[in-house]
Amino acid sequence: MLHRFAFGLTALAFLAAPLQAQQLAPAPEAASGVMQKVLVRAKSQMVVAAHPLAAEAGREVLRAGGNAIDAMVTVQLVLGLVEPQSSGLGGGAFLVHYDASTKQLETVDGRETAPAGVTPQLFLDASGKPLTFLDAVVGGRSVGTPGTVRLLEDTHRRFGALSWRRVVQPAIDLARTGFAVTPRLNSLLAGDETLLSSPTLKAYFFDADAKPWPVGHILVNEAYAKTLERIRDEGAAGFYTGPVADGIVAAVASGTDLAGKANPGMLSRADLAAYRAKVRPPVCLDYRGFEVCGMGPPSSGALAVGQILGLIEPTDIADLGPKSAKAWRLIGDASRLAFADRGRYVADADFVALPSGLLDDAYLASRATLLDGDRALADDAVVAGEPSWDHAGLAPPRGDDASLELPSTSHFVIADKEGDVVSMTTTIENGFGSRLMTGGFILNNELTDFSFATQEDGRPIANAVAPGKRPRSSMAPTIVMKEGKPVIAVGSPGGSSIIGFVAGALVAMIDWRMDAQQAVALPHLLNRFGTFELEKGTPAADLEPELQALGFKTKVGDLNSGLHAIVITPDGLAGGADPRREGVALGD
Repeated sequence: MLHRFAFGLTALAFLAAPLQAQQLAPAPEAASGVMQKVLVRAKSQMVVAAHPLAAEAGREVLRAGGNAIDAMVTVQLVLGLVEPQSSGLGGGAFLVHYDASTKQLETVDGRETAPAGVTPQLFLDASGKPLTFLDAVVGGRSVGTPGTVRLLEDTHRRFGALSWRRVVQPAIDLARTGFAVTPRLNSLLAGDETLLSSPTLKAYFFDADAKPWPVGHILVNEAYAKTLERIRDEGAAGFYTGPVADGIVAAVASGTDLAGKANPGMLSRADLAAYRAKVRPPVCLDYRGFEVCGMGPPSSGALAVGQILGLIEPTDIADLGPKSAKAWRLIGDASRLAFADRGRYVADADFVALPSGLLDDAYLASRATLLDGDRALADDAVVAGEPSWDHAGLAPPRGDDASLELPSTSHFVIADKEGDVVSMTTTIENGFGSRLMTGGFILNNELTDFSFATQEDGRPIANAVAPGKRPRSSMAPTIVMKEGKPVIAVGSPGGSSIIGFVAGALVAMIDWRMDAQQAVALPHLLNRFGTFELEKGTPAADLEPELQALGFKTKVGDLNSGLHAIVITPDGLAGGADPRREGVALGD
């Protein structure tokens, strides 16, 4: 069933560059090597997460009689400790959840919100020009109201089987006993000298000589344990009010930039107390007999993934296979068209009207004719389309958004023995967020996912910042249904690259019949803005001459996904963890 919708350190040099030059630069949570992994099979339950300790903690909750939502809470709280650069209490998340007891699929929006005091000039300098990314990120200016804790409590209250205390406690215990610094965390610390500008991050992550803690060092976080104890005993209120909230507000108000100059934000106690997670209907697209479902606005994930799949469905992708430059021409140009629509139309639908026809069959069929040739689309042919609106008066002229989205993010998937499934993408945006730490956790810089500019050539930009608004995201937690039951759960970190990572994995599993591990390990080829990005050191890079011959500009480099997937069959579960990160699949 198709659900329509109508909504009322090269890295450091890159981060300091003007916004318009940043589209194809590498994500700041950099690559840290490849770990060969194999498909993991399980009979009835499984967790796939970005750190072995988080996956193991989630599996233990399942073994104790917990369900997928119980395990979700534990996995997220442990990830916030052991993978702090990527997600945590100070950030936000999107959840796609299938409840086997009701046979219902829903999505939960735990995206951060802009404080009530922001203005359209938030990311403009005194002359009205957009700030560089680092000037915008570091300090309090970029911090949005965190949403993860509210999402966790709300969904656990409705669906959890174990007590709240039980699912929070594992992260408290681990924070006190400590965890070993991994090669990935060590390499990220060593590669980001901006962290040394933050007294709290420097004190926690570095030794007395300002060297990052070595691999194997046991890192204890007593402050995080105390924060979690308040959340354990008081629920989300222990985070959004009281001493933890006071610490967040104080950190934001005293934030400084890399030069030590005051760069405060506007997040207030009232903003924290007023935050609510929102249950939203899933956005789904029928693709080759499967129903591919995910998160709608303020995320562009499900819409863009859905458009890519809808545009290539009439083609012979399945026959061409993953080694075919012709296949990637189709996927790449479909992605460019999806990104054109995304940049013009998609934003927080509680604030900006969206076209109702972005996934209509007729619209996608019309757009798909642009792929009929045998060469790359010319740049001037890749423009936003004209999807239908429910009301003609809701179709104002729109500017195209060039906002940067390079989140430091994590994704995990869980399936329990009752048939419940969780696919959750969780983030603090840039690697190590705003570089502000309080209560043992890092605060997001999520407001930089808004467009820094408010207009393009006099036309309003949909994703402009506004009080209470949620910035557009590319996070694409996905559950694929077949005959009313979940058969695939998948998602990835990676900024706006998430869309291509997830779409590629779905094509690999559905069209090219790869298993979960083969799909998440598939070499990446992405095309968001005209240049084909090819994953360095993989067979993807070998396609460069053929893609250039088809008319594409190309760039070879790291494409650091963190895809995690579970395939659900009558014979059990099969899980895959991205070899580019430290994640594992664990099941019983």
